[in-house]
Amino acid sequence: MEVVRTYLELNSSGDLKGAVPFPAGARAVRRDPCSVSDYRRLYTAVGAPWHWRDRLAWDDSTLRAHLASPEIFIWELLVGDESAGYFELRRSGDSEIELAYFGLVPGFIGRGLGGALLTRAVEAAWELGARRVWLHTCTLDSPHALPNYRARGFREYRTERYEVDLDSASS
Repeated sequence: MEVVRTYLELNSSGDLKGAVPFPAGARAVRRDPCSVSDYRRLYTAVGAPWHWRDRLAWDDSTLRAHLASPEIFIWELLVGDESAGYFELRRSGDSEIELAYFGLVPGFIGRGLGGALLTRAVEAAWELGARRVWLHTCTLDSPHALPNYRARGFREYRTERYEVDLDSASS
């Protein structure tokens, strides 16, 4: 199957548009430290419908080292006491933060949480000293992903096409 990957960026905090607050009862909580089991739970709950597989291949020691890195930051979205999504930020340069993973648990899609969580992710990146926040998404991701990124002010700077075998490859 052909997949299109789109890279997007924000180059200043003033580029964040349409900042959305969390609805009542929703909040993003930093997971510091984030346990291997919590990370696997979040990654699987959010990513399974979108063919996220790369981190599933990591053994516990590899994932533990990743999560212990001072360059990795994990937040979980809670609605009441329920896990509704998460995001992972990765420092990718002196002044760059990648929004490496972002998404909602399927049962929470369509409730107005995606814009609020993305707003919080971008704000967290600026708080970490970013002058550029970037990410990539692809046509395997939720159909809401690209419109949400654009609505928050992210601008496309590159696209690429590649082939993927959904039975054996990650997106």
